Amino acid sequence: QVQLVESGGGSVQAGTSLRLSCAYSGPASSTRSMAWFRQAPDKEREGVASISFAGTTDYASSVKGRFAISRDNTKNTLFLQMNSLQPVDTAMYYCAAANKFASDMSVSWYNYWGQGTQVTVSS
Repeated sequence: QVQLVESGGGSVQAGTSLRLSCAYSGPASSTRSMAWFRQAPDKEREGVASISFAGTTDYASSVKGRFAISRDNTKNTLFLQMNSLQPVDTAMYYCAAANKFASDMSVSWYNYWGQGTQVTVSS
């Protein structure tokens, strides 16, 4: 059984940084590719960053240059370093995992989801 548990969210001022973590457990084959998504109130869930089994990363244009996704397979943890945060980054952030080697930024690609961690950025 795959479990994903996010942490690291909070309320911060614009221009500051946060690092989100996602601790994952379960069969390694179930977490070959992983991603971060976010969902703001009354908006659809959107892909923020993804990382493939080989370590190839991809980012939404709105966060490119500010956010960085990484994973530590020795600690079964996925990270999202978020710099220069802006109020538009306010959302619930979710960790997702798939049993596919490639990664993607679509919700339907991923088999497993965490419960989310809230990020609120004030101006």
